[in-house]
Amino acid sequence: MLAAGTLVAPAWGAKDDASGPAHRLPAKPSLKVQPVLTYSLPKRREATSWREWGGLQTQADVDQEMARLTAELAALARKADFNLEMLPLAPVQTQDQATAIAQGKFDLLILFAAGGSGRLLETMAVKDRWSLMFVRHLPGPAYLWYEIAHPRFLRKTVDEYGQPGMAVEDVVVDQFDDLLWRMRAIHGLKNSLGKRIVAIGGAGGWGAGGRNAPETSRKLWKMDLPDYPYAELGPRIQKARQNQALVKWCEQQAAKYLRQSGISLHTPRQFVNNAFVLTEVFKDVLDDHQTDALTINSCMGTIMPMSQTTACLPLSLLNDDGYLAFCESDFVVIPSGVLLHYISGKPVFLNDPTYPHDNVVTLAHCTAPRKMDGRRYERTKILTHFESDYGAAPKVEMRLGQITTNLVPDFASKKWAGFAGTVVGNPFLDICRSQVDVRIQGDCATLLQEMKGFHWMTAYGNYLRETGYALKKIGVDWLDVSAPKIVA
Repeated sequence: MLAAGTLVAPAWGAKDDASGPAHRLPAKPSLKVQPVLTYSLPKRREATSWREWGGLQTQADVDQEMARLTAELAALARKADFNLEMLPLAPVQTQDQATAIAQGKFDLLILFAAGGSGRLLETMAVKDRWSLMFVRHLPGPAYLWYEIAHPRFLRKTVDEYGQPGMAVEDVVVDQFDDLLWRMRAIHGLKNSLGKRIVAIGGAGGWGAGGRNAPETSRKLWKMDLPDYPYAELGPRIQKARQNQALVKWCEQQAAKYLRQSGISLHTPRQFVNNAFVLTEVFKDVLDDHQTDALTINSCMGTIMPMSQTTACLPLSLLNDDGYLAFCESDFVVIPSGVLLHYISGKPVFLNDPTYPHDNVVTLAHCTAPRKMDGRRYERTKILTHFESDYGAAPKVEMRLGQITTNLVPDFASKKWAGFAGTVVGNPFLDICRSQVDVRIQGDCATLLQEMKGFHWMTAYGNYLRETGYALKKIGVDWLDVSAPKIVA
């Protein structure tokens, strides 16, 4: 059996070509979480204060709370819709125990701060690792740090914040679901930082404002952006097109695809056959680079004569298969797609926005995934790519009434905006083929004022709070246009 994440190169010419090329997606790294319960056991002294606030006063109290938390964490792990590894809950009463935890190998620390000194907490909550604090209020037992998390731990008994790596949003009271969405955000951030994305034709950025986008992606997001030049891709495509076994298998896969419910064909069939060949070439390139993410520069022209189709349908197919595949090589917006994909666990749609008006905006591009919810295929017409009237591009009919997350990155990655939307229409305008009208939940005027960059990123579901939380961890400001306004 192959280990998780093993990549298998295609083996055309082997005994059974009918089974098709063998590709394996790299495993998505899990979020490794270390929960700890901090406490102290007081001893009675006459005529003086001898115990702290809190309901854990005896070893029996601690044992009962350990059992309760262990059950609650197990239930939380079962609810997680992302890869999560929950380590056993560790009791921490002494400085030696805290030091041992600090030296452990995990991604996220959860401090169940029932009691104990600030020094214990500070020893474990180190700056270069993510940390959360959980405190109980109701129904109890009350935790000491429910009282003093803000003035003593976050502010160190002064007015200014002073705990490295933690802020007010990292403290959770009572609600385990509030731990879960924060873990989902951190899981997304972990998988985004350092992501390797093959840039076919080179890494770029849209417009004058996007010139520094690849370098920003490397520095801020720690991304690895290997260049795969067209000088190498062209011969690879030609070789694939000359491989009769591969071509025959791709034709069979194209026929199977077109027989799916909800698909209709409105472009020459050969463009679709060629798109499936190009998809296999892309998967080979991804296998070579041991990653599941790529983007195409010069996709509006350079690749067309090489492949005798467009990259639109292949990118859609790759996203449906669990890869990350983006057109235009625009690294202004691509980090938002990577982050939103890993937060949501779903394919994402890189799109051109239009002018928001009357609380509606049209989003369009020629590369939308069909499996926008990660499970079910949406109804789709296969047309030509609009600008070239060539090749094969999907017009995906997105689900009416569906709530969406819409991210609006700026050129400099200093402040992103985002809003929740509702799909209200799938028009058929003379624009990019996959087009959707989205009703803006929030203030359209604010969105117009705060729009920066160009391309947007869209996914099914509402993941605004996770996105904003993750962005703050890397120093990017965030505006949630859908957040309710507080009226004095």
